[in-house]
Amino acid sequence: MPKRRILLPVIAAAAVLVAVIAVPVLTRGGGGVALAATAGCGSAPTLTSGTHSIQSGGQSRSYILRVPDNYNSSHAYKLVFGLHWLNGSAAAVASAGYYGLQPLSNNGTIFVAPQGIDNGWANTNGRDLTLVDDLTRLIEGGLCVDTTQIFALGWSYGGAMSYAIACARPAVFRAVAVLSGANLSGCNGGTQPVAYFGIHGIHDSVLNITNGRSLRDTFVRNNGCTPQSPREPAQGSLTHITTAYSGCRAGYPVQWAAFDGDHTPSPVDGSPTPNDSRTWTSGEIWRFFAQFENTPPPSSSSPAPSSPAPSSPAPSSPGPSSSSPAPSGQPGTCSATYREVNHWPGGFQGEVTVANNGSTTLNGWTVHLTLASGQAISSLWNGVNTGSTGNVTVRNADYNGSLTANASTNFGFVATGSNSPAPGNLTCASP
Repeated sequence: MPKRRILLPVIAAAAVLVAVIAVPVLTRGGGGVALAATAGCGSAPTLTSGTHSIQSGGQSRSYILRVPDNYNSSHAYKLVFGLHWLNGSAAAVASAGYYGLQPLSNNGTIFVAPQGIDNGWANTNGRDLTLVDDLTRLIEGGLCVDTTQIFALGWSYGGAMSYAIACARPAVFRAVAVLSGANLSGCNGGTQPVAYFGIHGIHDSVLNITNGRSLRDTFVRNNGCTPQSPREPAQGSLTHITTAYSGCRAGYPVQWAAFDGDHTPSPVDGSPTPNDSRTWTSGEIWRFFAQFENTPPPSSSSPAPSSPAPSSPAPSSPGPSSSSPAPSGQPGTCSATYREVNHWPGGFQGEVTVANNGSTTLNGWTVHLTLASGQAISSLWNGVNTGSTGNVTVRNADYNGSLTANASTNFGFVATGSNSPAPGNLTCASP
């Protein structure tokens, strides 16, 4: 990819302005951080949602594009590549909401799902990387893209291709999420830091979890993180454990989620049956990507590599996600704690952690919260809500209502309206 440059005004001698070549400078949704506009900013869009074709590497390739509703060419949008699995399709990725991220995006993200040759990502002679380059260039030319907010994710073969993108395009892609992946599409480069989130089942019968650990450890080293053996759930626990690595270079986090399950992109805590609408993966991936909003990309210089990370840690006993520690409290109490995950003009994303602070198992929970005037929940996951404005009640889903002593869970939501004030009158009760 060519380096992007901001053209400077051309000023005639003797301080007489003869001509000015102006490139728009925008601020991202949320404001505050300036960025260089792409060619599509400030112009009528030349691309629309739907299935399209592109000439790439001497071949006709297809892709599905999802442009946000009420697209505004003066707003710089995130760009997310969703990559399908072996014998999958771009249509399958698009119909599933780009791994569940599109419903969480609040119309603030452009999504693209390319179609792999022979329904896979062999990346022979770099042909699929060339396609990614060509699509990035095409979309930046036809739509307004925030060049510091480009992401990729995929499951299985799509995860392998996301890993290949992280290896080969670290200056272009801000972060990737690799679900149940392996090194199947190559790793051209693979020495520079990229924010990385790996997800894998502990008894994956197609691509053993050792594959996912190996991919993760590449970026543990590249990102200068402290090597460790993250906790992983025991088989039969039907839980997941998410670990954020410590010591990583600023702006280049590594996160690892191991779950008690097989080869699936949509595991569900408490259930052996995958389900796209109930999985925790989409919420955690979206949260990982969204943390970079309004954050300028760090310097591109590479950190000194750390010592090799262990590649095959043994699964350990189940426990709560390290990113959501159970809060303390009085015995017998049910508590609820709110945090803002992200916000943008006209909307925000929130998360509520529900904790059992007692000494006995909690069988079911109900959270009450009050939204301010103008705030309305547009989507909610890991819970069942009654009402979407004003006084809202959220009850546990059928898979996360049972909390052992000092355990916790969470539900998330996207809402329209200003993020201030935060939802108030937050209470939690058991049946």
